[in-house]
Amino acid sequence: MDTMNPFARTLFAAVTLAAGPTMAADDIAATLGRIALPPGFSIKLFALAPGARAMAVSPDGRAVIVGTLDTAVYRIALSGPGAGRAENFAQGVAFKAPNGPCFAPDGALFIAEFNRIRRFAPQAGGWNEAHPSDVVPEGGLQPASETSPVHAARVCRFGPDGKLYVAIGQPANVPTQEREKLNEKSGLGAIWRMNADGSGREIFARGVRNSVGLDFDPADGVLWFTDNQADRMGDDIPPGEINRAPKAGLHFGFPWFGGGHVRTREWAGDTPPPDVVFPDVEEVAHAADLGMIFYRGEKFPAQWRGIFSAQHGSWDRSIPVGARVMFTPVKNGKAGKSVPFAEGWNTGRLPYLGRPVDVAETPDGDLLVSDDQNGAIYRITYEGDGSARSPRLRGEGGG
Repeated sequence: MDTMNPFARTLFAAVTLAAGPTMAADDIAATLGRIALPPGFSIKLFALAPGARAMAVSPDGRAVIVGTLDTAVYRIALSGPGAGRAENFAQGVAFKAPNGPCFAPDGALFIAEFNRIRRFAPQAGGWNEAHPSDVVPEGGLQPASETSPVHAARVCRFGPDGKLYVAIGQPANVPTQEREKLNEKSGLGAIWRMNADGSGREIFARGVRNSVGLDFDPADGVLWFTDNQADRMGDDIPPGEINRAPKAGLHFGFPWFGGGHVRTREWAGDTPPPDVVFPDVEEVAHAADLGMIFYRGEKFPAQWRGIFSAQHGSWDRSIPVGARVMFTPVKNGKAGKSVPFAEGWNTGRLPYLGRPVDVAETPDGDLLVSDDQNGAIYRITYEGDGSARSPRLRGEGGG
């Protein structure tokens, strides 16, 4: 029986190219056997969770909450009885594309859906699943008249200032001038900042096309975010982006720039805003850079402490790229060149063998990777081998 509502079905189909049903554990294990990792690392299946997308590890370290683009949210214990078994969270709540979970400093769970944000208050053993409260009510993330499922996967994160940051994508590939006026007025194509109760809402960053990953550098508290750039411009342009936003009010160039310094055809004759901020890191074009985190643990060797990010994979390209986990070194607020960290889901042709969406760190310093195509969450562990060799690479194009 198909229980997916029409909105979720359209949205899910739009963002899960070549996605099939959840794979059997044995088939996933076989695929993981071909994944290339740096020396000393291993990967294994942690949990099956259909449509698994963005993840958030609870402050007490007991569970990971997993969003989807359907109507389900999962709670998965990280250790103890039931570890690795996905259970439906708040089954009595009608979710609409609840892609983005995040936790407040007080332990409350926030779920960013397509067009609302809800708070689940902490209580003994978890959260009040039956009675969430609205932080942003239904219709509050973009105009109620705007029902496009394009770029509707929301993510959220609490900053060191205690405020809630939420990424809101543009509802188009490249908007027209008329559409962009409405987007600016509505706060689309931006990162919002607000108090935990939804008050004091403001635009923190503009000129964002479709960010589905953000985190704060633990060294200085500065926001970094991924951004998916314009389609239909060619195989190798424009680049994907990882951006740094050290203060409020910055403009990151879209739609005047389709990605990096590449101008869009639609806006080529229009003067860009002054002081556009260009990305700190340019990624391969059309790899779909989604979830990202700063690694904060001490389990991984020092050379692997920086940004981990998930590349979901391309559709707008003759030769597919992405479908891998990337690593970007960061030191003193400066990023180095990204390199593949876990790859092998891309065989050079479609369909992929898996499509990473997000990354999260466990309390003991392992790395979780969600895969919405296979309905799976993987766990990457460092076991150590005394080696300090460089990562095993497959080339800039990936696969």
